[in-house]
Amino acid sequence: MATCPPYPTRPPARPRTHPHWWQRAWVRYGALVTLLALSGLVILALVREQTGTQGFLVGLGLAVLPVPLLLAAFRWLDRVEPGPWRNLLFCFAWGACAAALIAIVANSFATRWIATATADPSGADTLGATVIAPVVEESAKAAAVLLVFLFRRRDFSGIVDGVVIAGVTATGFAFTENILYLGTAFGTDQLTGGSGIASVTAATFFVRIVMSPFAHPLFTVLTGIGFGIAALSAGRHRLRRALLPLTGLLLAMGVHALWNGSAAFGEYGFFAVYAAFMVPSFGLLTWLAIWTRQRELGAVRAELPVYVLAGWLSPAEPHALGSMRARRIARQHARRHAGKEAARTVARYEAYATSLAFLRHRGRRGGAGADFAVRERELLEALWQRRAVARPALDYAARATAPPVPPVPPWPGYGVYGAAYPGHGTYGYAPAAPLPAPSPGQYQAPHGYLPYAPHRG
Repeated sequence: MATCPPYPTRPPARPRTHPHWWQRAWVRYGALVTLLALSGLVILALVREQTGTQGFLVGLGLAVLPVPLLLAAFRWLDRVEPGPWRNLLFCFAWGACAAALIAIVANSFATRWIATATADPSGADTLGATVIAPVVEESAKAAAVLLVFLFRRRDFSGIVDGVVIAGVTATGFAFTENILYLGTAFGTDQLTGGSGIASVTAATFFVRIVMSPFAHPLFTVLTGIGFGIAALSAGRHRLRRALLPLTGLLLAMGVHALWNGSAAFGEYGFFAVYAAFMVPSFGLLTWLAIWTRQRELGAVRAELPVYVLAGWLSPAEPHALGSMRARRIARQHARRHAGKEAARTVARYEAYATSLAFLRHRGRRGGAGADFAVRERELLEALWQRRAVARPALDYAARATAPPVPPVPPWPGYGVYGAAYPGHGTYGYAPAAPLPAPSPGQYQAPHGYLPYAPHRG
């Protein structure tokens, strides 16, 4: 049942306090943007130094090809409760700039130190690729997931959020790494005269862009799943919430090390690891993500009816909001009859309703925070402000996606059940006159339906 008070209450006034300059939001955002921008400039200079200008441009043009497909896949997965674009933009920038810079500097330093200490450059390269690189790179990418988990907790509510955030971060990291590898391969071909299918650039493109564009996202998604399960855990299980992300990170490091070390398993080691482990793992994680998304839709259908009883939602909305097809039909209906702004309003209404369902689901399982009632009230207010535009569209979508009702067979010896009598409506009653539509900007609520105090069930 909705826990909000029957009438809006104004919280007691708090004494005004002037936060320190480092506690202000614009200072934090400015510092973060500056850090990412500096990291981007440094990584750009390092990659261009190793590949040359021409190699950098070729690598950039080839490395960007899988990025839109991967981002679209993760965004599709996040359609149930879409997270803010600023979170995804931060994750991609962190992976492409900060994580890539940390990986290049740390891997180079560690490999040179091992080569100097052991006087075995070949062994140092193998150790750096199979041990150092997985630990450094997965830790650097996991930092973005940790930051979103700590400072954007409202946007991190489950496994799907962890998969999306980790996957977008790894996509950014793979983008920068592919520029480096493809640009270096192009430079090698320029020196050796290689061209066509037999060139090093073509082989690198086939392995990294065609066969395994999902490799880095697959590794880091394991870390994201650990954070996602921790987000679903109850607040009292602090040890579990700490161990789950660490377990996911260790699994990501292990899978990454196996992938990097596949070249040491013989001539066909790479293809054996790819066919026997990477492809099944990718399929399993894809199934897990889609299954979790379907469970989220089920949670929406199961949790929202209580707000129908309380009067906040119409009876048709839980069904419409629990179906991606019905959501799409509602947005299209609003766009067709009221324009793009109405479609955006319906999309925001769907997002707020989904957040409300997830909030209540976590609350029933003991995972909601102390601000449960405040957050619930905020979401209900956001829904109420958009009800005039969203409800007709969702009602239409619910009718359009409702399963067909089988016809009732006629009773033996009588006519068709429910047939209309002459001059009357169905079942012998006169047809009711349609209710007048509310004027724009006003909502004529039924008897007892208060603007900010719906019925308590």
